[in-house]
Parts: sequence; structure tokens; C-alpha cells
Amino acid sequence: MSIRKLPSHLINQIAAGEVIERPASVVKELLENSLDAGATRIDIELEQGGKDLIRVRDNGSGIDQDELAMALCRHATSKISTLEDLERVRSLGFRGEALPSIASVSRLQISSRLPDQDTAWCIFGDSDAKVQPAAHPVGTSIEVRELFYNTPARRKFLKTDKTEFGHIENIVKRIALSHFDVEINFSNHNKPVYHLPVANTREQQERRLQQLCGAAFVEHILYVDNQSAGLRLSGWMAVPAFSRSQADLQYFFINGRIVRDKLLMHAVRQAYQDVLHHQRHPAYVLYLELDPVMVDVNAHPAKFEVRFRESRQVHGFITHTLKKVLADLRPADQAESLLASEVSAGLAPGGQGASTAPPAAYTHQQSMGLAVTERANAYTQFAESASRSYPEAVANATSPMPDGEIPPLGFALAQLHGIYILAQNSEGLVIVDMHAAHERITYERLKAAMDGEGIRSQPLLVPVTINVSAREADLAESSMQVFEELGFGLDRMGPETLVVRQVPGLLRNADSVSLIRDVLSDLAAFGNSQRLREEFNAVLSTMACHGSVRANRQLTMTEMNALLRDMEVTERSGQCNHGRPTWRQLSIQELDKLFMRGS
Repeated sequence: MSIRKLPSHLINQIAAGEVIERPASVVKELLENSLDAGATRIDIELEQGGKDLIRVRDNGSGIDQDELAMALCRHATSKISTLEDLERVRSLGFRGEALPSIASVSRLQISSRLPDQDTAWCIFGDSDAKVQPAAHPVGTSIEVRELFYNTPARRKFLKTDKTEFGHIENIVKRIALSHFDVEINFSNHNKPVYHLPVANTREQQERRLQQLCGAAFVEHILYVDNQSAGLRLSGWMAVPAFSRSQADLQYFFINGRIVRDKLLMHAVRQAYQDVLHHQRHPAYVLYLELDPVMVDVNAHPAKFEVRFRESRQVHGFITHTLKKVLADLRPADQAESLLASEVSAGLAPGGQGASTAPPAAYTHQQSMGLAVTERANAYTQFAESASRSYPEAVANATSPMPDGEIPPLGFALAQLHGIYILAQNSEGLVIVDMHAAHERITYERLKAAMDGEGIRSQPLLVPVTINVSAREADLAESSMQVFEELGFGLDRMGPETLVVRQVPGLLRNADSVSLIRDVLSDLAAFGNSQRLREEFNAVLSTMACHGSVRANRQLTMTEMNALLRDMEVTERSGQCNHGRPTWRQLSIQELDKLFMRGS
């Protein structure tokens, strides 16, 4: 069989197979082109889930008459011209593949007008078509009709109109969340779906968030904004109580670009690791900004995945920032903002369960220091921390705060069935699961004690040999300090051999070989591993569980108030070690509604 050059239309259709997966892929490419053109308003219209019509109109800079045909040629772009440009890509599109790929599998029309021209121009078809005058305002309109009409096999793989519309709606959401400075109007079959005005202030942005992600999400968010070493992470993350059964409310953007990157998802998951219940998923809308030269956006055909030059630094920065936000969220931070949010979230009394979290968005201040209280620091021995209960309660536990203020969790009223503490604060009624709350307090003290004392190692009577790949052995050798800090004594004995001579005392009964293999796998994939910390925490969590006050244990008023005060100064006190809530707030308004007072 002889070698021959493929015709241009077939080349474009092959490229379309990589770039244009479904109607949503077309919408993504067209919206990114509009944003790159500096548009401040974009209108999107659909028919039949985008299969029959996708129309995107913007008020951007437009395309010159002489360049309309060129725009439909492969690898023709105005966004890069040198290798240096490619390494510092700031635009969302840059390959010059989208428009010719779309044109090769649809009936395409482009109409455009420059700001300084009185006449608009249009082209129908591909780069060989003739450019004609047209009536059009400043900006560009692109109509895509009968997608995959000439590739029926691919059209058969499209789903129902409703399903394809859902994929498009998700793309529009992501674009709208990444560019608050752009007005977006979205309609389907001439029926409006979204009207999103420009949102420049945080209040306006959270209003857009509410429209796109739901009121319940906005009622349970924490605002994040932290900078370090050329990295900035900002946006919103939901409190752990607002976890999801699926990863369906997770949006991450890098320099304004939509990404679904494993490293970023792993970093966020690590931040929530100590407060999420079982297989629940966090909810967030986060933005990472960094020098474009530090990230390669040319790593995926659809540009969803990226590569970082310093992946370990990025991973650590994200995890550290989000962990601090969660750790610093205490009842004291929530007191001023506790409102009746459970009703609109479907979490009111008598509904699906109340919320542990306040409704408003809390600002995480720039001071990101670890808040370990004096009381926690006093417990430096594991046995003392684990066994501590509340007979020796604080002397002023039932005294008002300075200036007569009521503390965030208020003062105890009674104990219910030996399980719950009922307390009154300025907002209404507080219900505390005493075992869950004490478990978190004890757990945090054990962790602080371990961090203060360091990790004690235990030598093995018989060293354990581990056979690994040469790459894993190299990685282990370069990470020896990491293993030593975590209590492992590890040596390299050959090109593909490691020897374990000592293990952390707390993990002496664990499967050290499997654990080390998993750590090496994490280091290779993410440049970071929390597996050892997770194993330590699992042991400490068990110790905390056994060392905390049990159900049916009768506490005095002083003991109950001491527990409330400890909750107010303990990190992550809103959830127990297993991610379950430790307390609930019922406001006076909710109680009034429950008993139909004032109605």
C-alpha cells in the first residue's frame, strides 16, 4: 500500500474527532473564542440540544474581512506565533483547530464586523468559500447547524436532546463562573435559561453563584483568598456539612481556564480528608492564578488537563490553604452570621435534617496561622489527652464573656437522654452531640501532641526487603527525609531493592510494605503523599473515640459548659473524626415557625 497525503477535509474531520466530541464541545470552543476576542456580552442560542443549531454572538473585536477565510484554515491563529508565546499562553484558545474542525462536520456560518468598519462580512462553509457582505453589529456571530450531518456514524452516538442540553448547560455554567466580567444570555428553543449580568463586586458574584450553583451552596460557603510564592488561590468552598453524594458541584479554574485536573482534585480532597464523612464529596468554586510559564495548558486535546512545572508546590499550596480555612472555622466565627438557612436548603426541622453550618459566606482572613489553643497545648501526652473528660471543668465555664457577651455556643440548659447537650445562645437553641464533640476535641489534642513530640520509631528485629522498580527506588532515595520524618528507616540496597529497618510505633501493626508502595505511587503522581498521615490519624481517631465521653454519661452543668467552651476554640469542631456534625443551631425564627407562632 503506497503512502499518500490525506485531503484537507479528511484531515479536518480527523481533528474534529479529537476536539469536537459533542455539541457541548462546540459551545466551549466558540465561547472561548468570544472571550479571547475581549467580549463583554455573549448570547447563546440552541435548538435540539445543539444538534440542529448552536448560535453564539458576541460584541468582541471581530474578524477582518481578509481573515475570515483564514480563520477556517487549520493551525491559523492570532494568539501565538512563537514557541515563547506557546510557553506563556494567556488566551483560552491557541491551536487554531476549533473552527476548521467544526466547519468540517457541520454547516457553519461566520458573520463579523470590526469596530471601525461600517460593513460586516460573512462566510458560509469552509476556507474555500466566498466572503460576502452582511448586516451585523460590531462583534462576531457563529452559527453551527446540523452537527455531524456528514458523519452519520458520529451523530448516532449523540444522546437525547435533554442530555446534550445538560452537557451544554454545564459548559455555560463553567464559563459564567470563570468570567464574572462578562454578561451572558443563554436560551434554548427561544426560551431563556440564564440571564447573567456583569458581576464585579463580591456580592454580585455570589448572586451569580446562587443562580448557577443554587441558594443552598451560597448559604454554606467560605470565602478563600490566599497568596504565596507567586500563587494565588481564591473563590468559595462549602463547609463540610454541605458535602455531596457525587462530585457534581466542583469547579476549578486556572488563569480563567476550565480544568478537570487530577492533581488539583487530589489536593482539594486532601484538604477535606479529616472532616468529610465516608465517601462524600466536597463542593467548591476555586480559582488558581500563577505565571503562565509555570503551567503547560497544551497537555490535552480539549485543554481540560494541565501540567505544572512545580506540581508539588502547587499541590501543597492548595491543600495547606484550604485546610487552614477549614481548621479556622469554629463556632466563634459563625455566631454573627447564624440565620435560618435550613428552610430554603430543605434542611429545616422536620425536613431532611438540619445544617451544622451558618448560611452566610465567611471570610477567611489572611492570617493563616495554626490556631492551637493554650488548653490543647497543655495536653502533650497521649494517655492524658485521650482519657481526659470534664469533671475538672473550667472554673469560669458558666460565666459570661467580657462585656456580658454570650459565647457562640451559649450556656448549657440540660442533657437529653444522656446523649445531647441542649444550650441557649443569642440565636436560639444549640444541640450538641456530646460524644462526637468530645471525640473531635480529643482527636485534635492527640494530633497536636504528636506534632509536638515527633513520631517515635520502632526498630524491626528482622528488616523487611521490598522489590520495586528502578524509578520507585530513585524516588524513595530522593525522598528519604520524608520517610525519616514520618518514622520510617528506609535504605536503598540495590537498583530495585529497598530495605525497611524501622517503622513508626503507632503503625507497628500496619502493612508497612503496602503503605510504602502507596506512598511512592502518590509521590510519583502528585509529588506529595498524605497516606502516612492518614494512617497516623486513623490510629489517633480510634484512641480519641475510646477516650471520649460515652453516651448515657451524666454530665454536670459545669462539665457541659466546659465542653462547649472547648468546642469554641478547637479546630474543625463542627465535625467529629468521621465527618458527622457535632452540633446544630435552631434559631428563634425556626422555632417560631415550627410552632406556627406569628402565623
